[in-house]
Amino acid sequence: MELPEDRFAAELAFLAAYDTGPRPPSWRLTPRAVVLFVCGSDGEPLRAPGGERLVVSRKFVGDRALVERCVVTLAGERGLLLVGEPGTAKSMLSELLSAAVCGSSTLTVQGTAGTTEDQLRYGWNYAMLLAKGPSREALVPSPVLTAMTRGAVARIEEVTRCLPEVQDSLVSLLSERRMSVPELAGLESGAGSGAGQDGEEGADGGGTVHAVPGFTLIATANLRDRGVSEMSAALKRRFNFETVGPIDDLDAETALVRGQATAALVRGGAEFAVDDTVLEALVTAFRDLRTGRSAEGWEIERPSTVMSTAEAVQVATSMGLGAAYLSDGRDVVRTLPGHLLGTVRKDDPADHARLLGYWDGPVRRRAEAGAPLWRTLWELRDELG
Repeated sequence: MELPEDRFAAELAFLAAYDTGPRPPSWRLTPRAVVLFVCGSDGEPLRAPGGERLVVSRKFVGDRALVERCVVTLAGERGLLLVGEPGTAKSMLSELLSAAVCGSSTLTVQGTAGTTEDQLRYGWNYAMLLAKGPSREALVPSPVLTAMTRGAVARIEEVTRCLPEVQDSLVSLLSERRMSVPELAGLESGAGSGAGQDGEEGADGGGTVHAVPGFTLIATANLRDRGVSEMSAALKRRFNFETVGPIDDLDAETALVRGQATAALVRGGAEFAVDDTVLEALVTAFRDLRTGRSAEGWEIERPSTVMSTAEAVQVATSMGLGAAYLSDGRDVVRTLPGHLLGTVRKDDPADHARLLGYWDGPVRRRAEAGAPLWRTLWELRDELG
């Protein structure tokens, strides 16, 4: 997919001209403009000093106060950790913040059980290392080290999937804001890592890279990954934690699912032709199963699978593709039970019974109350097997 700094380049350029107030070191936009970029202008056109007017689109559907706290954390050069259930747009929010703050969201390390300390610090071009010895040219900086030398934002996805000893390499980096490169000790100042190319601070003669003002780090972690590699108390103290939760409002979540699914089909050259009532039923089912309680207050046994907005977007996209290419005049709502079953059974086959329980509970009750679409869904119960 297109990077946010490319996709929203016009908005970023407009906001840089719109708000000329004070900016933290190395920031492309003011903190207020960063919040506007992420949360949008509520449909109101903004006017830049030169007279240009632009409506800034809403990109993150969530609490504006959460975004403001994230921006304040980054302005204070403190590490930001976004936590939440899978599929709550933590990665998207970190990308948007990075694009707005430093103009790049690509300085990223994907955390896995196989992530090494070198991927967070630096490595070497071993052919050049053997030929010339330790030198700036032979050093291969990590995205984190590159961000330090530019005063930019580095991103670490799924930090709790990294092994504890790898995580702990971030402790001194976040507290002391420098990284030692002992192999370069004794070389001329600036010889290590290309430091000083984008800022005044860099590698000193002792082989230590000092972070350029503006450097900070955004990490993400799924709540369901606790225990994969629990963060140490020392590392936790270096981060401000912000929890990204599911979307509260049904209409807002439905609009987001519609927009994302429509964009996915447009990229594939098709038209999104799923009726609004079907889409609302899809999102309602996801919300019911996610929370364990229907909008009417009926208790529901929650499946172990995370029924996230991101999963709802995938189901809506699949239904749209089916309607575009395989409908043969069939009502697209008939495909909804099968898609829901495929989602629910991802983690635990026993969740099949929980989905049947949902059909025998809220779906049946809504059908009996006379809701036409839910009556159709109730009649499709056999599609669940």
